[in-house]
Amino acid sequence: MITRSIYIGNPAYLKLKDEQMKILCPETKVEKGSIPVEDLGLLMLDHFQITISHNLIQKMMGNNVVVVSCDAHHLPHGIMLPLYGHTEHSDRVKNQLEASEPLKKQLWKQTVECKIENQKNVLMKLGNYYEPMIEYQRNVKSGDITNMEGIAAQHYWKYLISLDFLRQRFGDSPNQFFNFGYAVLRSIVARAIVETGLLPVLGIFHKNKYNPYCLADDLMEPYRPFVDLLVMQWLKIHPDTEELTKEFKAHILQIATKDVCIDDKTRPLLVAVKMTTSSLYKCYTGEKRQVSYPEFL
Repeated sequence: MITRSIYIGNPAYLKLKDEQMKILCPETKVEKGSIPVEDLGLLMLDHFQITISHNLIQKMMGNNVVVVSCDAHHLPHGIMLPLYGHTEHSDRVKNQLEASEPLKKQLWKQTVECKIENQKNVLMKLGNYYEPMIEYQRNVKSGDITNMEGIAAQHYWKYLISLDFLRQRFGDSPNQFFNFGYAVLRSIVARAIVETGLLPVLGIFHKNKYNPYCLADDLMEPYRPFVDLLVMQWLKIHPDTEELTKEFKAHILQIATKDVCIDDKTRPLLVAVKMTTSSLYKCYTGEKRQVSYPEFL
């Protein structure tokens, strides 16, 4: 089923009626639009004067809709997650907790290899210098003990943006465009992790007592280049802009429905992420030895 990503950046009253999300003007209660909840994949709320009914919230939670709330700076600030995303929640968490260090190191090796492969493909698609990425990917060891991820990243950002560009969370433009896209991606991945019955706080590589989404930060790594390509496409058309406009946000929200190749099948990214988290669980149980990660079509 094809899901839709919806961005709401104006005052609105959202309610449930006839299995549809109704979007009303908060003052006149005139209907501005509607969409079946079952078609919703991601909903971003980006205005302080948005009111949403509890009935609609419950329906969206039951349909695994990714609901993202933005702050005063119009950046993703929080996501809505259910307490229990899977009927076998306790068993699945037990398997996750018992995963051995050698297994986690192998899983991280796969993750880094796929990330570098996708970064290489972004550079290729843009006609940029990509050849060293082949060697970096080939040299990834278990647990990435030689930090090929970091070495590849240095090359990637130099030839994606410019030789003097520094990729930083609070860095100069165009960092803000990538930050926004990654925040949306993180929300999608965290939602899929909970839906699979795993704990987002228990990463395979990332460990931080202040970070409740370590596993999301791990699994989103091979998906980041898909955001990067969307950002670069935007910057090509709008080279002088530094503002996170509503148009840019709508452009980035395409990420949820972008087709990717995973397990030799073409799937929307929202579905592919769920396949990734499900395959990770099967690695924890010993059913699989390889995490399913996306590739460019």
